[in-house]
Amino acid sequence: MKLPKNVTIKEVGPRDGLQNEKQLVLSEDKIAWINSLSETGLSYIEVSSFVNPKWIPQLADASDVLKGIKRNKGVTYAALVPNIKGLDRALEAGIDEVSVFMSASEGHNRSNINKSIGETYPVLEEVVKEAKMAGKTVRGYVSTVIACPYDGYVKPAQVREVADRLFSMGIDELSLGETIGVGVPNQVERLLDELLPHFNASQLAMHFHDTRGTALANIVKSLEMGITTFDSALGGLGGCPYAKGASGNVATEDLLYMLHEMGIDTGIDLNLALKSAQLIERTLGKSLKSRQMEILRAEGKERIS
Repeated sequence: MKLPKNVTIKEVGPRDGLQNEKQLVLSEDKIAWINSLSETGLSYIEVSSFVNPKWIPQLADASDVLKGIKRNKGVTYAALVPNIKGLDRALEAGIDEVSVFMSASEGHNRSNINKSIGETYPVLEEVVKEAKMAGKTVRGYVSTVIACPYDGYVKPAQVREVADRLFSMGIDELSLGETIGVGVPNQVERLLDELLPHFNASQLAMHFHDTRGTALANIVKSLEMGITTFDSALGGLGGCPYAKGASGNVATEDLLYMLHEMGIDTGIDLNLALKSAQLIERTLGKSLKSRQMEILRAEGKERIS
């Protein structure tokens, strides 16, 4: 296997992980969790989302959380921004990086954003332009890159078309979201075969959900094809509110274990990540479903000091 020496993991738990939790998490608990994440060696944490609070009440405190966290040097603190109004709030809160988002499929885009793909482009273009003028880097997210809960399987050419438009707006990186977690390695290979002739591997990140238990296998295929940036969430938190049955993100601690055992450096301390996972587990009052957390419970290690 041809593998990279280093991989960047971008932690999306505080946003993508918590947005599906029905139990409202207090701002001070979010801040404490993000502060603990900042001590693990992570270089990137997606803190929250500046969407309209009525759509995602769990993240209505985005500004308070961003202003309340302790910012470690070398850590990028990012948030999702849907439009100019959200951008104004994000900039006022001192965001480091702006993330814009849309889907590769019409059905999911309409359910998630309430707009067609064509109607979404000008909204995002305005956000990207203003964010760049404010001196911020911009990350793009495109969801449903393998399959859509409404439209079925998505052609790789559809993803490339969206990627072309987003990069033409000026985004710095594109995260490819396997939103409903049905993808398998040969589908990932077809997707990247379509994209890599047009974009550098360093411009792309992979964002896998683990609904069918194939996320780590898909990451290995991505590694083989030169991708070195991956999104994950501690404890496998998350899901998609518009995709029934979609489970959480690939668990950061499971990904760390695999990469480290493969001899790939992440710069992240697995033990500190597990400690942070236990913190949010206690906050949520439920057992997290990652393999590493199940092992800790089986070993009777209820609290890592």
